[in-house]
Amino acid sequence: MHYMNDAFTLLRQAADLLPEEAVAESGWTAEDVREDIVSSEWERALDALTEIGDVHPVSVDFWERLAEAARQMMLDRSRRWCEWRAWETRARHHPGHSHPGGCGGGAAPDGLLRRRPAPADVGRRQPECRR
Repeated sequence: MHYMNDAFTLLRQAADLLPEEAVAESGWTAEDVREDIVSSEWERALDALTEIGDVHPVSVDFWERLAEAARQMMLDRSRRWCEWRAWETRARHHPGHSHPGGCGGGAAPDGLLRRRPAPADVGRRQPECRR
């Protein structure tokens, strides 16, 4: 975790982890986020980074930085979302990790649902049960 940095630094570091061509569906770019951070629009920057992270492949470190920044900004719902996305990213790269709540995952915390692009190949489809 990144407990020694303040929210400003964590947001800036997360923005620096994005490729320059990263763009959210709303049109926000990594450069827009950096401008928001400089002008102390931290909550807007967090929202933009979250949106960019939802449409671009990002690292667990990216989500952990956002989760800690959200915690420091006392944005509990955003913190939980970013923590769940960190878990989801880790599980995608290391299958077999269990959900922090002990179940197989699948649902975000508190029923928090956000639209994300579907993967091109979902793979591992279960055959239909016939009785």
